[in-house]
Amino acid sequence: MKIIGRALALILAFGLVAGCGKAREGNMVDLVLVNGKVWTGDRERPWAEAVAVGGRAILAVGTTAEMRKLSPSAMKLVDLGGALVLPGFIDSHTHFLAGGFALKSIQLHDAKSREEFVARVAAKAREFVPGRWILDGNWDEEGFSPPELPRRDWIDAVTPDNPVCVSRVDLHTVLANTVALRLAGITRHTPAPPGGEIVKDPATGEPTGLLKDTAADLVFAKIPEPSFAEKLEAAEASLRHAAAHGVTSVHEMADAASFEVFQELARQGRLTTRLHVYIPITEVETLARLRVKSPFGGPYLKLAGLKGFVDGSLGSATAYFFEPYTDTPGTSGLLHGQMFPEGVMERRILEADRAGLQVAIHAIGDLANSLILDVFERAAAANGPRDRRWRVEHAQHLRPADIARFGRLEVVASVQPYHLIDDGRWAERKIGPERARTTYAFESLRRAGARLAFGSDWTVAPLDPVLGIYAATTRRTLDGEHPGGWTPEEKVSVEEAVRAYTVNGAWVEFAESSKGTIGPGKLADLVVLDRDIFAVPPEEIAGAKVVMTVFDGKILFRKDR
Repeated sequence: MKIIGRALALILAFGLVAGCGKAREGNMVDLVLVNGKVWTGDRERPWAEAVAVGGRAILAVGTTAEMRKLSPSAMKLVDLGGALVLPGFIDSHTHFLAGGFALKSIQLHDAKSREEFVARVAAKAREFVPGRWILDGNWDEEGFSPPELPRRDWIDAVTPDNPVCVSRVDLHTVLANTVALRLAGITRHTPAPPGGEIVKDPATGEPTGLLKDTAADLVFAKIPEPSFAEKLEAAEASLRHAAAHGVTSVHEMADAASFEVFQELARQGRLTTRLHVYIPITEVETLARLRVKSPFGGPYLKLAGLKGFVDGSLGSATAYFFEPYTDTPGTSGLLHGQMFPEGVMERRILEADRAGLQVAIHAIGDLANSLILDVFERAAAANGPRDRRWRVEHAQHLRPADIARFGRLEVVASVQPYHLIDDGRWAERKIGPERARTTYAFESLRRAGARLAFGSDWTVAPLDPVLGIYAATTRRTLDGEHPGGWTPEEKVSVEEAVRAYTVNGAWVEFAESSKGTIGPGKLADLVVLDRDIFAVPPEEIAGAKVVMTVFDGKILFRKDR
C-alpha cells in the first residue's frame, strides 16, 4: 500500500486520540431504561428489567423499582414497555469503509435476469459522466433465471465511455467491461497472476470480462483512488447504517487507507461505532519493527492485528479443496496470491506471533482450513504458549478431523451465519452432499470447544445481526427449500447466537472486561429490539426490528415502535 507508511506514522497520534473516552467518575445518572427484558450475557445473572447509565458507563442493572429510585437525577428515563435489551451487537467481520461506498453505488444483488442486470448498468452509465468508473454492484448469478455468469459483451454496448468493474457478491470475482480491460492491458495473451484467473472464452480464447481473486488487481490498479473527503463521507454513511442495526462495534478487515480515515474520525470525535481494524498481513514487518502489540488503541479505535488470505470463495470456485468441485471437476480451487512464494504465509505468521500480533486468516475450502490450522499449530509449537486468540475467517468447509482441531488449538471460528442461508441454495451442486454436511458447522465447532464469533462480511451480506441470528438458529435457505433447516443438526440456540454477536465478539478483541455484557462498569453500548427473540419461534426472529441503539451512554438511534 502506498500510504502504509503515512498511516502507521499516525499511530502514535492516534493512540492519544483514541485513548480518550474514560467513563466519567461518580454516580450521576444520565439515562435509565426501565420495564424491559434485559439479557445481560452474565451466565450467573442472565436477566434483569432495567439499566442505569452514567456518562459512558453502565452504573447499575436490576429491577425497574430499583432503577426508578435513581430516576429523580436522571436526564432521561425511557419506559421500554417490555422490549428486549441486549449488549450492543459486535460484528466480527466487515468491510466497513467499502460498505459506505456500496450504499450509494450501483445495486445489482437483487437483479433477477440478464436483462435486468444490463438495464441497471445502462442506467448508471447514463447517470455518470464519460470516464467515471462504475463499481461495486454485488451481483449474484445464482439469482438469475436461469443462473448464468455475466460477460463483458452483455454490457459493452451500454457502457462505451465508462469503465466498469462490478464485483460478485463474494468479492472474489469481478466483471470488467472492454473499456476497463483495455485500461488494464488485459488481452487473450495476458497470463493470470499467482492466485488468480482471467476467465477466457473456450472457443475464442478472448477474456470474458470475469476476473477472479488476484487477477482483479490488474483492473483495481487502474481505478482512481477516492479523495479523503469522499472516504470520510463513506465512513459516516457506514456509521449511520450500523447504528440503525444496533451494531456498536465492528471488526474491520481493511487496509492502511481505511485506518487513516477512521483515525481522523476518532480525532474529531465523530466515531459512533467502535472499530477494531485489521490491516494486511503483508505489513507484518512494519508493525513488528514499530513493536506494536495487539490490540493497540483506545475504546473507539484499535489497530487489531493482521489479516491474511489462504484461498478465495465457494461461489467463484476459488475456495481451495482437497477434491475437485462437483460441478467443475477441472479445478479444486486456488491458493490466494498471499500464499506465494511457497512458505511466505507461514513466515509472516511466525513473525507476527513473535511480535505479539493477532492474526485473522481467511480460509474457506477444506484444504485451505487444514493448511492454516497446520501453520497455526507449528507457530504455537515454535514460539510457545501465549494468549493468541487467533482467528480463521469464514471456516466454511471443514473435514470432521479439522473441526476438533479448532477447539484443541483454541482457534476462533469467525463465521458469518447469513452466508449459510444464501450458499445453501446451491452449495451441494458445487461440492456435493457429503462435503456439505460439514459446511458452516457451527454447532459441531461449538461442541468441539471452538469459540464462535459471528459477523456479517458486509458488504457481502447484510449488516444486520438479527438476520444473522435468524440464519444461525433456523438454517432456512433463502429459496425456501429447507424449511426445517439445511443440515439442521448444525443449528445453534438463540442464546448461543446472541452470545456470538456480543460476549464472544468482545473476547476475540481482548475487550471482555469492558464490553460484550451488561453490567456495572461496562461500556454503555446497548441495543433494544421490538420483540423478545428468546421467546418467539426462531422462524419469527427475522421480523425483529431495532428500536433503539445506545452508544457510549447516549441514544444514537431511535425508532417509533
